[in-house]
Amino acid sequence: MQSLVDAIREQGVILPGGFLKVDGLVNHQLLPGLTREMGVRFAELFAPLKPNKVLTIEVSGIAPAISAAMELNVPMVYARKKKPLTMKEPAFTASSVSRTKGGNVDLFVSSEFLGPEDRVVIIDDFLASGGTLRALTGMIELSGATLLGLGCVVEKQFELGREFLADLGVPIHTLANIVRMSEAEGIVVEVGR
Repeated sequence: MQSLVDAIREQGVILPGGFLKVDGLVNHQLLPGLTREMGVRFAELFAPLKPNKVLTIEVSGIAPAISAAMELNVPMVYARKKKPLTMKEPAFTASSVSRTKGGNVDLFVSSEFLGPEDRVVIIDDFLASGGTLRALTGMIELSGATLLGLGCVVEKQFELGREFLADLGVPIHTLANIVRMSEAEGIVVEVGR
């Protein structure tokens, strides 16, 4: 998605600790046209697999996931980071390390919205180490649903998350690929793979 690549080049900022700040595009502020374009592209990539659900994590994954779900005309479910009192039991749970949150994050999905009849595509904002996506795939496995593929807005190629998830045997699609980034070179980004 060249429009996303251009936006990252224009607005992306490298922060200490290897963080890429693109919260003017996907994490804090959303650009409706760009978000719609992301959903259209994810739908083009995943429609042939015939998913009946899109799964993501609150909060940053919701915008691209709902955009994709709208294009696919399927429900979107998001994993909660805090279990509400109203969540139907049993709930599927997983834990993931979040670099941006600085520790472990617990994730919860109600069995009311994910089960053996579901064919699921996961859409999230970042693919870095792959730990959070691995946690979500574990919840899909617990539910008896079928994982069809993974889609992320931005991949940080050098953090090797794609390789960590390769054993899942499903397509992994990203819209923008950060090849490398440094203060000296800036952000080297290309259209996703």
